[in-house]
Amino acid sequence: MTVLVTGATGSVGRHVVDHLVAAGQQVRALTRNPATAGLPDGVEVFAGDLEQPQTLRAALDGVERLYLFPVPETAQEVVALAKEAGVRRIVVLSSSSVLDTSGDNHSGEHHRAVERAVEESGIEWTFVRPDEFATNLLWKWGHSIRTEGVVRTPYGGAPRVLIHEADVAAVAAAALVEDGHAGQAYVLTGPQAITQADQVKAIAAATGAPITFEEITPDQAREQMGHFMPPPVVEMILGYLADALDNPPVPVDAVERVTGRPARTFAQWAADHAGDFAPQRETVAA
Repeated sequence: MTVLVTGATGSVGRHVVDHLVAAGQQVRALTRNPATAGLPDGVEVFAGDLEQPQTLRAALDGVERLYLFPVPETAQEVVALAKEAGVRRIVVLSSSSVLDTSGDNHSGEHHRAVERAVEESGIEWTFVRPDEFATNLLWKWGHSIRTEGVVRTPYGGAPRVLIHEADVAAVAAAALVEDGHAGQAYVLTGPQAITQADQVKAIAAATGAPITFEEITPDQAREQMGHFMPPPVVEMILGYLADALDNPPVPVDAVERVTGRPARTFAQWAADHAGDFAPQRETVAA
């Protein structure tokens, strides 16, 4: 059985590849730049781009199962090509945001479009719907931690159930390899709700370096995040945090139910990524 992993060099995709290789599957990986993929020996690496569906034809030839990274703009065409190639099972990297049916959730609309394209294809499917990724902290806080030893964010007491990307991959790999997951939509969270302030403490403990937590106002955060995020995403993030104060998120045990072992703690994630937060001195020109 051949499994194609799209988004194979991403934070989740790499782990999916590793799980499939460990399970003895024949794995193909799709990436824009095979020369820099750095994937395990034995993995067939194909050049391709989900934003250009016709580049997937060679990679899809002979594939039975597909791990699909979400690109809504081309999802219908990609799924049609998969069906034409004989793919019989698709596991979609989706998001818990699809459960928000208000109509103004940017992430929810993004992922719902991909889910819809797969459902309408008639191919057997499983949707993997992680809640907030712990890896989001790398781009939210990484630079300020490395260069200043500080985190500035609003709603310090807001708890989140952040999930380790390796757990998302483990569930996806199980759904690809095992039977019994057809038609399932798994919402995934970490095993505990942890406030933003305590997240900072855990990262500091993992790195062994002090990190200062500075609470800022939502308006200050809006201006700060607006430099590198589109407004709908900024508002979505601030909305989640504000809501979490009054309605704390509750962990679910889907990772353990599917994989047979508990989800990794946030402390474990921080330890795994300690190097990403390691202090860096700014270079001063001579």
